[in-house]
Amino acid sequence: MAHTVETQGTMLTDALRDALARAQQQVNSLVLGKPQEVRMAFVALLAGGHVLIEDLPGLGKTTLAHALAATVGLSFQRVQFTSDLLPADVLGVSVYDATARRFEFHPGPVFTQVLLADEINRAPPRTQSALLEAMAEQQVTVDGITHALPDPFFVIATQNPVDLSGTFPLPDSQLDRFLLRFSLGYPNAESERALLTGADRRELIGQALPVLGDGDVAALRRAVEQVRASEALVAYVQALLARSRQHPGLRVGLSPRAGLALLRAARAYALLLGRGHVLPEDVQALFIAVAAHRLVAEAEAGSGAALAKAVLHAVPVD
Repeated sequence: MAHTVETQGTMLTDALRDALARAQQQVNSLVLGKPQEVRMAFVALLAGGHVLIEDLPGLGKTTLAHALAATVGLSFQRVQFTSDLLPADVLGVSVYDATARRFEFHPGPVFTQVLLADEINRAPPRTQSALLEAMAEQQVTVDGITHALPDPFFVIATQNPVDLSGTFPLPDSQLDRFLLRFSLGYPNAESERALLTGADRRELIGQALPVLGDGDVAALRRAVEQVRASEALVAYVQALLARSRQHPGLRVGLSPRAGLALLRAARAYALLLGRGHVLPEDVQALFIAVAAHRLVAEAEAGSGAALAKAVLHAVPVD
């Protein structure tokens, strides 16, 4: 009979707790020198959200996506977004079957548990928006017929900086569907040396064995829901939302949905750190990744990340 441990009020079996630790360790062995970014990817998975990784080409965005997919042991599809990609290439298409005298739906790559939307902002807005319903409702509607997506359904999207040629900015409605957005940045000297002298990352990922399965992910998501957020913690989150709506340089602040996303992510973050309750430090660690892409700045007001950081510093912890 499996033993359970109570992590400050959240029940996890010993096996599941150890599997989660090994899963993070395996991804960190494949994506070197980025423990916080790896943790945030797990936050998005356990919180039932999606993640957008924005950075220059060649810094490991796709490697992180492949490493996470290989580790969680879920069905996986990759779509390379290009300027000529059509919505049907992502969602699927209905084809007329002359023998049966009816249209048959042929599912697209979105019908998977982990979808890597690679360089999503190289596709035009019409194709980008094909993912809106899938990410928000875990379903797609084609020719008036709604099709449910697998559970869990997790999107890892990568994008190049918008000032690079051949990119289209993601609309605000699309950005809001991502729980977290973050960048990897250049590796430190030690990690870069290990990358240059070590085995090819693709070969290592190909040899990686699944550590978690869909049942484990479902159990971990239930455990996240049990993580406690005190009234004082919720008041702190609400104060951050209120500040964002009146902060200088911001035209649009954070919505209640953004607040719910922040709380959900903070619960997952606390669980990954072995706690059953949320601390202000959890909220602070995730605030920029949750908030920056949801804020709309006035002209010449600075980046969303800088404004999110300013909002965070403007709200004291009582």
